[in-house]
Amino acid sequence: MAEIAGLQGLRAAKDKAGAVATPPYDVIKEGSPLETLLASNPDSFYHVTLGPDAPGALQELTAKGALIPDSEPCFYVYEQKWSGGDRLGFFAAVAVSAYAEGNIVRHEKTFDEKVKGRLKVTNETGYTLEPIFLLTKSPIQAILESVRSDGQPEYVLQSDFHGWNDLHGIASRLWRVPEGSPAGQALRRTVSENPLYIADGHHRYHAALLNGQNHAMAYIVEKARILAYNRVINGNLKFKDIKSKLDLQPATAFTTPEKHAFRLYTKEGAFTLKAKNVPADVVGKLDCSILEKELYPILGVEHSMILQKKHFDYYPESDLSTMQSLVDKGEYDLAVALCPVSIDELMAVANAGLKNSEIVMPEKSTFFAPKILSGLVLYKHAKK
Repeated sequence: MAEIAGLQGLRAAKDKAGAVATPPYDVIKEGSPLETLLASNPDSFYHVTLGPDAPGALQELTAKGALIPDSEPCFYVYEQKWSGGDRLGFFAAVAVSAYAEGNIVRHEKTFDEKVKGRLKVTNETGYTLEPIFLLTKSPIQAILESVRSDGQPEYVLQSDFHGWNDLHGIASRLWRVPEGSPAGQALRRTVSENPLYIADGHHRYHAALLNGQNHAMAYIVEKARILAYNRVINGNLKFKDIKSKLDLQPATAFTTPEKHAFRLYTKEGAFTLKAKNVPADVVGKLDCSILEKELYPILGVEHSMILQKKHFDYYPESDLSTMQSLVDKGEYDLAVALCPVSIDELMAVANAGLKNSEIVMPEKSTFFAPKILSGLVLYKHAKK
């Protein structure tokens, strides 16, 4: 079963936490207003995760006291609150083991180039910079709530990203829990009762595995919310040329569709495209899999194109308006909205993958929301 330990490395100074904290590297689009905002802030952790000199940026943040050493192994209970919801989880160091051992269970394919990128920055800095998002079936909620009610938070902040990211306006609080404390020991025992499922951060875990690390930094939670991960596409063939091959129904707006249907947006308007065939297997019946089989070939899209920004980009369902504007401006020919993958679907794929490692979801199948702030805690990992 899964093994966890306390984190020890660096953490944000209390008075600098709001300035240091940044969205994860993989949701900061190059050339976006969000990137411009983060780059203009000298204390932002962005300079470490995406800047040209990660080791230098890390050294500078430490030298100026924006990041400080952690004196003992600790867990960090992490509360996020937003309009209409909240989530309570915790940061820990999770033992890195091969997928075949069944302690850490994946559900999604990874891109080799992204894994190489994470390995590079990890080895350059000597730290795990951002956490893997893990789901547990173990009953940790009561322990986390007890920590929240009994102690004073180490950090209290509200994210200000000028509305350019889903983390904008979210209130965060963190409680420091020494590994040897009663609550710390309770978390270790309880989590060890079950395997941990990767929700988000497959590339980060795979990088830790290839890097021969003993542990990697993780965020662990019982419950999570999945949004659809939608696409804007430039295929080899234009929508106007393949429209007659599709059984389209006009739609009143570009919105999230029902299961086994897709909402398309073009300069001609919005349309609904229903799946022709829904396979019975756990991967084949996912809408993202059906999309690849039924629409991509008609658009002349090959798998090798999905990482090329000139052909594809990805947005959560909270960003439908951005997708529309990209099509309206002619940057992409087509926008496609999907129904979100459910937790049950994710678990079904992950559990099937324990028996057959080839059973995984297509890349970019899920978007867990909200994301987790980066820069509050860093882990000084060791190798085997």
